This record gives sequence, C-alpha cells and structure tokens, in this order.
Amino acid sequence: MLRGFSAESDRAEHDWETKFRAIPDPANLRQYMQRLSARPHHVGSAYDKDNAEWLLSKFKEFGLDAKIESYDVLFPTPKERVLELVAPSHFTAKLQEPTVPGDPTSSQHDEQLPSYNAYSIDGDVTAPLVYVNYGAPTDYEQLDRLGISVKGAIVIARYGATWRGIKPKVAAEHGAVGCIIYSDPRDDGFYQGSVYPAGPFRPSDGVQRGSVMDMPVYPGDPLTPGIGATKDAKRLKLSEVTTFTKIPTLPISYGDAQPLLAAITGRVAPERWRGALPITYFIGPGPAKVHLKVSFNWDMKTINDVIARIPGSTYPDEWIIRGNHHDAWVNGAEDPISGASALLEEARGLGTLLRQGWKPKRTIIYCLWDGEEEGLLGSTEWAEDHAEELRKKAAVYINSDGNGRGFLGVAGSHTLEKFINSVARDVKDPETNLSVWKRLQLRALADQPESAAGATRESPASDRQELRQRADLRISALGSGSDYTAFLDHLGIASLNLGFGGEDNGGVYHSVYDDFNWYTHFSDTDFSYGRALAETAGLAVLRLADAEILPFDFADFTDTVQRYVDEIQKLAQTQRAEIVERNREIEEGVFAAKDDPQHKTVPPPAEAVPPFLDLAPLQNGLAALQTASARYDKAFEHARESDGSIPARLSLRALNADLIAVERALTLSDGLPGRSWFQNQIYAPGFYTGYGVKTLPGVRESIEQKQWKLAQEQIVRVGGVLENSGERIQSAAAELDRGSQ
Repeated sequence: MLRGFSAESDRAEHDWETKFRAIPDPANLRQYMQRLSARPHHVGSAYDKDNAEWLLSKFKEFGLDAKIESYDVLFPTPKERVLELVAPSHFTAKLQEPTVPGDPTSSQHDEQLPSYNAYSIDGDVTAPLVYVNYGAPTDYEQLDRLGISVKGAIVIARYGATWRGIKPKVAAEHGAVGCIIYSDPRDDGFYQGSVYPAGPFRPSDGVQRGSVMDMPVYPGDPLTPGIGATKDAKRLKLSEVTTFTKIPTLPISYGDAQPLLAAITGRVAPERWRGALPITYFIGPGPAKVHLKVSFNWDMKTINDVIARIPGSTYPDEWIIRGNHHDAWVNGAEDPISGASALLEEARGLGTLLRQGWKPKRTIIYCLWDGEEEGLLGSTEWAEDHAEELRKKAAVYINSDGNGRGFLGVAGSHTLEKFINSVARDVKDPETNLSVWKRLQLRALADQPESAAGATRESPASDRQELRQRADLRISALGSGSDYTAFLDHLGIASLNLGFGGEDNGGVYHSVYDDFNWYTHFSDTDFSYGRALAETAGLAVLRLADAEILPFDFADFTDTVQRYVDEIQKLAQTQRAEIVERNREIEEGVFAAKDDPQHKTVPPPAEAVPPFLDLAPLQNGLAALQTASARYDKAFEHARESDGSIPARLSLRALNADLIAVERALTLSDGLPGRSWFQNQIYAPGFYTGYGVKTLPGVRESIEQKQWKLAQEQIVRVGGVLENSGERIQSAAAELDRGSQ
C-alpha cells in the first residue's frame, strides 16, 4: 500500500496513476524542445518572452489556470570584452564561438549573448599571468606552500572542481586583480572523446558562459535581497551590492587559452594540475603578461515566470510545487529545455486526468521559471514575493533542470528519501525494462569494491553491503545551483531535485552548441528518458497531492543526520590531529608538501592547537530526533482501522500541518554565520563550494575555517534545531495516537 493512503484511496490512486502513465509521449517532448530551443532565449530577449507566452498558452490549452508573474531584475550584458597577451609576444583572443557546419542554430550570432561571466565587475587591468589549476581554496594553499603569490596578478583557472563563482572570489581574497576561466580539454574536450560536431565534447572554440554572482551569500536579483523584485520594491544601489565579483572576470575557450598558458614559465605545475593541452603547464609568474578589459551594460530587465495552478479539493491550503526553468544562456536544448519539456508533458497529463474527473486533494502549482541561469532570479524573486504564503502552505517543492540519458539522479530532503525510493521502484527504465530504482542500485553496486581487500576509506566494503540490505537507496543532500534553493535553503520547504543522466556526457554546457542538433544526436535522442522524467516527477506530484497523510518519513532522515553528526566529530578530531602533526613537523624541520619531491616548499608558521569541542548539544539533539522518529513510526503503523481505512477521528489537517512544520523547524530566522539569507541549518551550499552542499553547515564550515569559538556556538544552535524538529515530529505522533484511540 502506498504510504499515507487508506486502502480505498490507494486503489483509486493506482487507477489514476495507470491512466497518467499512458499519457506522456516522446513525440511531444521532441516538438516542445524544437520549438522552445529554436532561437536564443536569454533573459530580456524577444524569444524568451515569446517562449513564456507560448508556455502560458500550453498550460491553458491543457485546462490549467495559468498566468505570468513578472519581476524587474538587474541583468548586465557585455559592452566590451578584450583579452590579449602583451608579453613576451602578442596574441588577441577571439572570444567568439564559430558556426558549426550542419548545426542550423549555431549561426544565429546576432541573437546570441557573447561569452561572458554575468555579475563580474567592470575592469581594465594589465598584469602578469599565474596559472592556479581549478582556482579552489586548496589550490591556493598549494601555491602558498610553493612560495608563489598571485598578488597583483591575473589568474587563469580551469573550469571544474568548484563552482565558477568561487574562482574569482578566492583569487580576489589572495590579491589577484583579474580572473580568466577556461575549459581545459582534459575535463570536457578532446581528452574525453570526439568534439562537436563529430562527437559530444567541447570544440576548441567552445566557451562556458555563466554567472559568477556570489550566490552563497544570497541568490536572486542582486538589488533586492530577501524581497521580491516587484516594480515598487526598494532596491540597493550598485555600490551597495555584495554579490558582484571583486575583480573583472572572463571565460574563454581552450583555443584562446593555449597561447596564454604556453607563454607562462616559472615552476612546472604539479602533475595533478596538468590539463590536456599539448604544452608544458607552468605556474608562473613570468614572463606572460595579459591585458584584460571588460565592461557591461548594467540594465534592468523583466523576467517572466509562468505559473499554473490546479486547486486542491480537500486541502487547498497545502501546496505541492513543481518547477523547472525555461530561460537559457543561448538555445539551451539540454539546459533547461529537456527538463522544461518533461514538466510541460506532465502538466498535459494532469490536465487530461482533470477532464476525466480526477481531483487532487492538495493544490498543485506548476512553475516554469525565468532567469535561472544568471542567479536563480525567477524562482528566488517569486519565492521571496510569496514568502509569507509559502511558509504557511507549501508542503513540498520538486525541481528538475536539464535531463539526459541513463540513471535516475535524486537529491533532496531526507524526510522524502523513503517516498522517492517508492516512486523510483514503480517507474520502468526505458533501456533495460528494470525499474529505475533497480538500475540505479545495480550501478551503485558496480561502482563499489567486491571485497574488503578492494575497499578504500572513501568507498568502504560496508557500503556494498548496505546497498544490498538497506531498504532505501540513499539520496544526496542539496546545496544550490538550481531553483530549489529558495524553497529549501531560505524557506525550509522539503524539496527534491530529479533528472536522468550518466550516459550522455558532453562538453557543450552553456555554449552555443547546446542546441536541438546536439541533443538529438548525442543525448536522449529518442526522448525516452524525457518521458521517464515526466513519469517519475508526475507520479511524485500525484502521490503527494492525493495522499491523506503526507508521506514524510523520519527514520531515513534521522539515520542521515546521525551520519552528519559522526562526520562532524571526525572532522573536529582530524583538524586537531593535523594541526598537532604539522606543528611537530615544522618544529623538527621535516615539513614537506605533497607534489614537491625536492622539498622546496616554504613551511607555514605553527598554529595554535584548537580546543576540544563539546559535541554534547549535537548528540542530545540527535537523541531527541531518534526518540521522536521511533515514536512516529510506531504511531503511524497503528493509525489504521482493521479494514485499512484511516480513523475518522484523526485530524488529518492538524497532522499534516505538523508534518509540514518539521522541515520549517530546521531553519533559524537569522540564518548562517555571515549569510542570513540561508536559514536552513541542515543543508546549504558551501561558502567556498558555491553549488556543493555543506551539511550542518554552520558547524562544519566553522571547523573547516578553524573558527573554534564560532564552531562551539553553532553546535549549540544546531543541537537546538534538531530538538525543535524532534518536537514537531512528537506532535505529529501524538496526533496519530489521539486519532487511533
């Protein structure tokens, strides 16, 4: 029986789901993509607005009540871009992605946004060039050990390992005056396979556009943090914005990067820093010197979110929200139209069910967001604009973005882990005819060592045993990088992110080559996995909207939090042990960095040995969560009559309100240290990872940054949050007990 359903409603649900499964059609997905990706449709473009109006018409055609909600946001576009090598020889970067023969949309140059990084500041700098690998914090630690400074230099970093916005952020913190980001062929070019159009990987002139807004501080319109960017909203001055880069930044192709990198000498880069270009990778500085100049039109643009609503028949004030964005950097067939097309086909399916007499118990809201690419603009502004109502009514948000071919990817709130596992068991993989759950389990098993002899610290043999024995596959936690961010991280709404991939690797991300021609040759060529996404997300929406009791589960959630607490304890112990050991090496004169066999590194100064952290508040919060979860499971099992019905005396409205409140209890209104917009205390993007999640972020990042007093304060705060969440679970359990008496 489906979790949260009575026997009678379970039978009705299966009937409606059978009808829904027959509806999604790959031919429709293909037509949607061909239409939506026919022209560039970035924020403010004519075709972006045209797409929004077309999507609105489709929702209405499906029988849904729909409208466009618009916001006015800051969206800079390039006015001038110059990059040239001025010493020891001269080279001028092309900064242009050429037309590819046989690709009809790559020639739409008049409508394409040039390659650039949105929310870089204006700048005109000439300076020595230093290669910094991926430009992650650990790379600068290595440079420090090698005695190499980037102060007063322009850095060149390759895409990968960390989110692009972190690269100029960390470079500026180390004194750099400019940042160039390039795509190395080792990561997504010819080293990986044939390049486009012969294959799916990035050609030499392909460039990854992208935002470098400091989204770990806050996403959305830079001028209206925390409030919707309505016409009458109070806006910051440009000089007051904290999320722009501190140095000018520009992305380039590996074709443009090669002459720059080849001009650098100095120390040879460590082996793991070396890409696949046919050159020796040196770090510098010297003798290469470059001139970087970028300036922007700092304009306001209107973004258009397309919102469709299906009213709930029983609990209209409990909302299930489903979203994907519709804007792109250029044509955006994979990112985002592959996901938007699946959402549209889901909506068509639900519209068909409505005409057949189906009525969801809860209100369903379908959202196609604008402005995601620049900084989650559309979803963030809508969520901030409707924040008070969302806090009261939103039960779950389900997101997708791009979609490809292969394995189901799931990440999100662990209170929904058991639920989404049940959905995945009921969807057939188009290639193998196994369930998408079983195919994912088999892949995970194949990636694990066969025996303890082959195990590693990162992949212990116990993981393989767990994959075979644990009822549910673990889902990943969410940080940021797509439109779930405002719902999960800011408002505390339980969220999921879904999509297929893993068998469609390529290198056209955020380039002019992410188009219909590329997608239909190298990704989900027959749109069978687009259909699978529509079915997976559609079933999730149906079950969440139709269940009498919202199908949250707290056993998997508690199990996951236990792992996070254990990781914190281990991290604190490891940090302390490493400092003690390094101090010993420095004192004894035997310090040597990795990748430096000649021991030419400059040893760092000794550090103060940190105090032992008192983890009791975290452990106490976890214990409260474990007690509450066990009580809820017991109460849930007893909350049915002998015929499988739910007792009439049970107040479902009160129970579901408690269940929705559990995720809200994971937030604190003053947010994380130094970034109050991020209120969730369990999940957040890392301050120096950008997209990548940091779990128990206030505690974890304080320890990583060796802020021991702050770490202890955060331990107390997060322990209290876990206790608060446990209290809400206890309240739900008590409601079940009352209804079962």
